Amino acid sequence: MPLPYLPNQGEILICDFDDSAVGAEMIKRRPVVVITKHDRHRHRMCTVVPLSTTAPEPVKSWHHPMPHLSVAGWQANGSIWAKCDMLCTVSLDRLNKPYIRTRTGRHYVTHLLATEDLAAVLVAVRSYLG
Repeated sequence: MPLPYLPNQGEILICDFDDSAVGAEMIKRRPVVVITKHDRHRHRMCTVVPLSTTAPEPVKSWHHPMPHLSVAGWQANGSIWAKCDMLCTVSLDRLNKPYIRTRTGRHYVTHLLATEDLAAVLVAVRSYLG
């Protein structure tokens, strides 16, 4: 189900990167951080930074570790990394809120990145873009 609203900057959502990726492009469903400001969404699109539990090799200034972060319904075995070299603009149709499954169904959760982490992610994006 596509996201029915315009997300806020710093919101953590789940993006369905389909399996038609080429080369090292991002694939599968994974958490992302919205970096587009709410008033700049156009054509139901926003720019996101993917999150991953795979540590980058080597770690560069455009990677931001967040060992304290947890995302509902997503299992992390170690630190979660913001991979700011993989940023992309996606349709809101690819995005949904994280959820927890229970016997009574899905319970959607709103996650906002801490102010310090959002600032660090934006610095890392600028580092990558030069």
